[in-house]
Amino acid sequence: MCLLYIWGKQRFMLSNACKYAIRSILYLGIQANENEKIGVKRIAESLETPQPFLAKLLQQLTKNGLVSSSKGPTGGFFLDEQNLENSVWDVIKCIDGTDKFDQCFMGLAACGDENPCPVHFTVAPFKKKIYADFKDKTIKEFVAEIKQKGRHISLKDI
Repeated sequence: MCLLYIWGKQRFMLSNACKYAIRSILYLGIQANENEKIGVKRIAESLETPQPFLAKLLQQLTKNGLVSSSKGPTGGFFLDEQNLENSVWDVIKCIDGTDKFDQCFMGLAACGDENPCPVHFTVAPFKKKIYADFKDKTIKEFVAEIKQKGRHISLKDI
């Protein structure tokens, strides 16, 4: 999943927070479940992300129902079946919002099918494909694909 796109002179990129959130959810989908919860320290170490920052992100994701957690000596973070049915788009909406997906490739204020910029009809299908992939594919499907194809969400253990 490529998270960097170039829109004209602008770089359209998901924030580091959003990328960390997506990676942490995919990690939880692979490594954790209701019987095997994982603490923020282990997640941060495995994904090589700043622990305090990740802790705040996981709290936000939990508050918005994208991640589950439990407290206590056997507590930690995990994804239940309902969490696994969310999409990457749900994570993007929660962390970054969706405004970047509506922006014009060339940076024009008003651009759309009725008032297109010079490259609108070239870029529009690309944007629609990204949107559809992020919106229609569940976390569960991404996790299955990662497991099946041996994709990596961290380079730490490679």
